[in-house]
Amino acid sequence: LSATESEAIEAGNSWWDAALFTGNPDWDQLLAVPPARLTDAEQAFMNGPVEQLCGMIDDWRMTWETHDLSQEAWGYLKQEKFFGIIIPKEHGGLGFSNFAHSEIVRKISTRSVSAAVTAMVPNSLGPGELILRFGTEEQQRYWLPRLADGREIPAFGLTSPEAGSDAAAMVDEGVICKGQWAGEEVVGIRLNWRKRYITLGPVATLLGLAFKLRDPNHLLGGQEEIGITVALVPTDLPGVSIGRRHIPSMQSFQNGPNEGHDVFIPLDNIIGGPDRVGQGWKMLMSALAAGRGISLPSLSAAAGAFAAHTTGAYARVRSQFNLPIGKFEGIQERLARIAANAYLLDGARRLTCAGLDQGNHPAVISSILKLHATERMRTVINDAMDVHGGKGVIDG
Repeated sequence: LSATESEAIEAGNSWWDAALFTGNPDWDQLLAVPPARLTDAEQAFMNGPVEQLCGMIDDWRMTWETHDLSQEAWGYLKQEKFFGIIIPKEHGGLGFSNFAHSEIVRKISTRSVSAAVTAMVPNSLGPGELILRFGTEEQQRYWLPRLADGREIPAFGLTSPEAGSDAAAMVDEGVICKGQWAGEEVVGIRLNWRKRYITLGPVATLLGLAFKLRDPNHLLGGQEEIGITVALVPTDLPGVSIGRRHIPSMQSFQNGPNEGHDVFIPLDNIIGGPDRVGQGWKMLMSALAAGRGISLPSLSAAAGAFAAHTTGAYARVRSQFNLPIGKFEGIQERLARIAANAYLLDGARRLTCAGLDQGNHPAVISSILKLHATERMRTVINDAMDVHGGKGVIDG
């Protein structure tokens, strides 16, 4: 195994999934897992700000006219701290559970996937979570309150033209050198990178940037190839270029490339400080051990619920040959698959969140759930489009 593969395998821990490999799993132990539940404060947030946000979203207008959330919606997301769902109250956030995070994303997604992604990403893998888990006290004290209330909009730069899943193939580079910072000469990092497919990248004020770190002049010690490192890069620094956009499948959430040319940052901008040089991949895998089980599964569960609601209704009111089409066997097969997958998606999401909120970080469960949730979501959408026919592919 390569070093990156080993770190991916070692990230997180096992939970009830380990029992499956004993040959004699304890099903009573699984059934005894307490159901995921919202606190009173979390339920009040669902009933109040989440409903309010859904009411101000016009997904058709976002998709076909503005290609962005309204300024009212952006302002409300910041005002109500949607970007600080996972940030503890002592750092200015909401301090909600993993289940609440999932419920919020799921609810918004039934109204607008683009709005859900916009609220989801700052609470997923990125500057907020990485600073919370690995940041220095100074980084946490300064950045977390600013991320929680939307003064800073985060994005995470990992994917590049050369490297997607194979992060070790990235050519984005940081070189240890001396440079000017706040009027003084300090040891820092000169960065050059090109990233793409970065959600919130076009509007980000703070990048969490993954790159390969080198020390050719041995300013830090004898090691020259230090490895993947993650640092904080304010986007107003000289040499940073953001603003261009990708349009992912007609969705209107902000996504696009960014790049940097000879951007200098001090060593203190490394998440966790200079002691964390070369530990970026391990940090990312550790964070993903939990995060994979929340974000995309929540979107997938929302798609399942939305498809079941709309397609079941359509099959009842749409008639052909003097019968509701829901009476036809071919339609019934698809409705049954939609219902089963919607139930399965939500059950798997809830169980995984329950495990996460007990303090587990089940890397295998999270990875499997992410894969199968998105695959089953595609099955649900295909079945729904088959039932809706022309209405499933026509806008306007």
